[in-house]
Amino acid sequence: MASITPFLWFDSDLAEPVEYYRSIFGEVGSVDVPDGLGDGPAFTATIELCGQKLMLLNGGPENAGFTESQSLFVSVDSQEQVDYLWDRLTADGGEPGQCGWLKDRYGLSWQIVPEVLGSLLGAIDRAAAQRATEAMLGMTKLDVAALQAAFDG
Repeated sequence: MASITPFLWFDSDLAEPVEYYRSIFGEVGSVDVPDGLGDGPAFTATIELCGQKLMLLNGGPENAGFTESQSLFVSVDSQEQVDYLWDRLTADGGEPGQCGWLKDRYGLSWQIVPEVLGSLLGAIDRAAAQRATEAMLGMTKLDVAALQAAFDG
């Protein structure tokens, strides 16, 4: 069976981004690094974050750079996980965005989203869902308690 793996172009040696993502996702998922990454600059690496494989390329600066039109969506179970990932991914040069979006220090966009958000925004009670939507639109990092309070009215 075929598989689809996101392919991310970095502009330098991959040892640093691999270690960066390992340091963040090692506690909430797994990261597999190919043998020999430390034997000099790696041209490619395959890592796994929370069950999702990613290919990384050391392709140089010519075409490197990420935009918001591509992002990695991370569904989490709790505010604690939102806080952990948000704080780690925005540290050391990352940037917060709106509605749960952020950029990490490499410019890669992420969406850190509590799983409950889908049920709040998709609820049959459209007025409650609209209140939760309006609350979300005013947030950078998503706040589960505030979203629930807005939903509850």
